[in-house]
Amino acid sequence: MSDPLLFTPDELALAADREFFPAKARIMAKVRTTLEAVHAGLKADLAGAKLLAPTTFDPAKFQLVKGEHLESFPYQYVDYPKHFAGGETFTFRSLFWWGHAVVFALILEGPHLLQYKRNLINRYHEVAGKDLQISLAPTPWEWKQGEGLTLPLTHDRKSEVAAVLSGRRFFKLARYLPLDDPAVRDGLVPAIGRETWRTLLPVITP
Repeated sequence: MSDPLLFTPDELALAADREFFPAKARIMAKVRTTLEAVHAGLKADLAGAKLLAPTTFDPAKFQLVKGEHLESFPYQYVDYPKHFAGGETFTFRSLFWWGHAVVFALILEGPHLLQYKRNLINRYHEVAGKDLQISLAPTPWEWKQGEGLTLPLTHDRKSEVAAVLSGRRFFKLARYLPLDDPAVRDGLVPAIGRETWRTLLPVITP
């Protein structure tokens, strides 16, 4: 076990770096602007949309959140549409997770869950093959991806996805955009967020 009083050269270099925190502040300001643009685009898409939403769903509600400790990494997200009420969840989260990815995720739980599941299976090939993954985690608040955590919605996995849905009290469909993807650098995150939302509409429309 290393001595807790001793610093490594890399740790000291980071502690002495006077540019890191100003750069982080600039990045996080750009992230907020990006998420605000995601919200504005989704708001335009929701106008007049016919959704299979909870009876108390309010299409005006949203929230922007910023934090420092999502598994020890900073993050920001916008929830829009946003509905959390008792055992009901009808939410699309656009998450920027420092060190990981931009994640767009539809989280569904509540009385309409069976219909959402049926929609996903009955309209599966409208949704499959578009970089979406279904969460395998026991909680909707797991944001990592990979083997044992998510299953890609490819056209050949309909039966596997149906098996995942069986008996679940919620489900989450997500698209993961690596932070080194050129689309992030080129300011295309809002467009990809809207594209992802539109891709998911077959699951949440009558």
